[in-house]
Amino acid sequence: MQTVTVMRTIDAPAAAVRDAITDLEPFMRAAGFDEVTVDGDDIHIGNRVGIATIELDLERVDAPDAVLAYEQRAGIFESMRTVYGVEAVDAGRTRVEATTDFALDVALVGDLMDATIIRRQRTKELDAQFDHLETTLG
Repeated sequence: MQTVTVMRTIDAPAAAVRDAITDLEPFMRAAGFDEVTVDGDDIHIGNRVGIATIELDLERVDAPDAVLAYEQRAGIFESMRTVYGVEAVDAGRTRVEATTDFALDVALVGDLMDATIIRRQRTKELDAQFDHLETTLG
């Protein structure tokens, strides 16, 4: 299992950060995905990474103390889960943490990608989502 974690403190109240994260379509688009479709708890994303196009079908799931959590239902991973946590740190400032745990399905990914590429890409996507929070709420 591989893990990517990104943390940032946002200059906005926790309730506003939670609302921005749970506004799923713009929040997921902020990651830079080429395609995002949200239908209730189902999320479909498509993204070009290098020479490959990754498509994932995700499902929003319950997770203790998480403002948002989702798992892959179909895609290139053997398993993939992302959890976003929000914590007020002081008046008007909120710490946001996102963690993605994944295992690659070597039969599907093969030589095109490895865990290093996925970790680098996922870090870029999470940073872009946190940039979106700062821009939207700042």
